[in-house]
Amino acid sequence: MTKVATTANATSPAPTATTQTGRSIVIIGALFFIFGFVTWLNSVLIPYLRIACELNNFESYLVAFAFYISYLVMAIPSAWVLKATGFKNGMSLGLLVMAVGALIFIPAALTRTYGLFLLGLFVQGTGLAVLQTAANPYITILGPRESAAKRISVMGICNKVAGALAPIALGAIALKDADALIKRLGTMDAAAKAAELDALASRVVTPYLIMLGVLVLLAVLIYFSSLPEIDTDHEDEAVAAANTGKTSVLQFPHLLLGALAMFFYVGVEVIAGDTIISYGAAQGIALSTAKFFTACTMGAMILGYLIGIVAIPKLISQEKALQVFAVAGVLFALGALFTNGYTSVLFISLLGLANSLIFPAIWPLAIEGLGRFTKIGSSFLIMAIAGGAVLPPMYGWLADQFTPQQAYWLVIPCYLFILYYGMAGHKARS
Repeated sequence: MTKVATTANATSPAPTATTQTGRSIVIIGALFFIFGFVTWLNSVLIPYLRIACELNNFESYLVAFAFYISYLVMAIPSAWVLKATGFKNGMSLGLLVMAVGALIFIPAALTRTYGLFLLGLFVQGTGLAVLQTAANPYITILGPRESAAKRISVMGICNKVAGALAPIALGAIALKDADALIKRLGTMDAAAKAAELDALASRVVTPYLIMLGVLVLLAVLIYFSSLPEIDTDHEDEAVAAANTGKTSVLQFPHLLLGALAMFFYVGVEVIAGDTIISYGAAQGIALSTAKFFTACTMGAMILGYLIGIVAIPKLISQEKALQVFAVAGVLFALGALFTNGYTSVLFISLLGLANSLIFPAIWPLAIEGLGRFTKIGSSFLIMAIAGGAVLPPMYGWLADQFTPQQAYWLVIPCYLFILYYGMAGHKARS
């Protein structure tokens, strides 16, 4: 298998490698599509399982907890797996683990057991942890550092196109006639209600069987692909000199602050995408309409990625983009808090625009200069994706204690810390 020796400060690949690099970007783009499709199904699963398993707000957002906590648990083991298997075989393994998670959904649906649904989501998140630990540093260092945010933006478009399609596709099946169903459930006796909810739960069997087949097929295709290996343990002279005496990844404060910024970012991204359907319903909008709102959030993110592709680094640096879009997050959140109805929901969708360039900017800033510590540093950033496990249930608890709208105050301090990282945190070196 071809090896590409590079670092986080790599220069552009040689002209003879251009075709191979382009092919690799296409393959990684397909993986990011899968990331997005599986991840943003949660925005439908939350209201769907709330009905099918008779849950409150906090319980329903355990969907996000079970899915994203796997990143915290499995990120370091994922780095060990990748060290043993290499990037390509590790990606194939990650897809197979995701397939097992999809398989668990079948008995979960047939028995309407919420715990099994959560287990399936945890296993799928485990597979994604392996994939993300490989794919994010791979696309970051497959080319010049200063344009890494542009390449990640291209990956983001693949991710969010899938994220827009996924809730529409599953929503058309799982939430079909949901508003009428909710009204009928209130008039039924216990036996009839149980039968109706069993029928609702079984709606996801076919979609997840299809997902199972697709994931297995992709695992086989990746395994036999020509995707080159990247040597992240190699350091050029400048990086090696800067890292003289460094014995631990904990000696890179810009990475640790970047991981905390990533934690807050993923939390607010998941809140913006996964709560908007339920929030729309809380604003009096029918679920038949609200089920499209996550697609609006994904569309706003795609717009932001397109801006990044055009503007970075020609018109704006990664650091400045991080600052501007963090401020936008604060403003859009305030807009949602002080308006109502469709206008408030629109501001939640616009959080997608604010979030779009935060991830592409944090990642290269956080792993800059790590050299031989790149893999373990990437694992720290993957662990930080657990922000998607912690903050949405916090939002759900606040929604139960106050209102779904007032619970959005939670995102304000998150964006303020991201702003700090863009202004000063990424410069910390000691």
